[in-house]
Amino acid sequence: MKKVVIGADHAGYEMKERIKKELADHYEFVDLGTNSDESVDYPEYAEKVAQQVAVTSDAQGVLVCGSGIGVSIVANKVNGVRAALCYSKDAAASAREHNNANIVATAGRTQTQDDPVEIVKTFLETDFSNEERHARRVKQMMEVEKHS
Repeated sequence: MKKVVIGADHAGYEMKERIKKELADHYEFVDLGTNSDESVDYPEYAEKVAQQVAVTSDAQGVLVCGSGIGVSIVANKVNGVRAALCYSKDAAASAREHNNANIVATAGRTQTQDDPVEIVKTFLETDFSNEERHARRVKQMMEVEKHS
């Protein structure tokens, strides 16, 4: 069973728990918190997930906060992470197929085009296309990281 690193702040806690419950038959979740809806600071949890994904070959991660914006910004500050904020299944599929994203960020409180569980499911089920143009662009993205 594929392991997926997951984390959320208090605003994403309920959605994180729902994602784990509804996808538990297909994925083993490594939950890095938070463990309640008590107020916490999202950067702590986003960094934990991003660090784990960055050092684990072929790891994928899921982050949830109120809007998904904050956790995606934090995660993208960690070298080796390509976190995509997704409000739809189409965006999740593109993030994987075209950008080889390794973390999906979604919303716990903000309305999304598609159900966040379905967004995460689509992200985790979709593979990178490996087409030359997409591989070239991912390589270019990672080169930018080396220059900053």
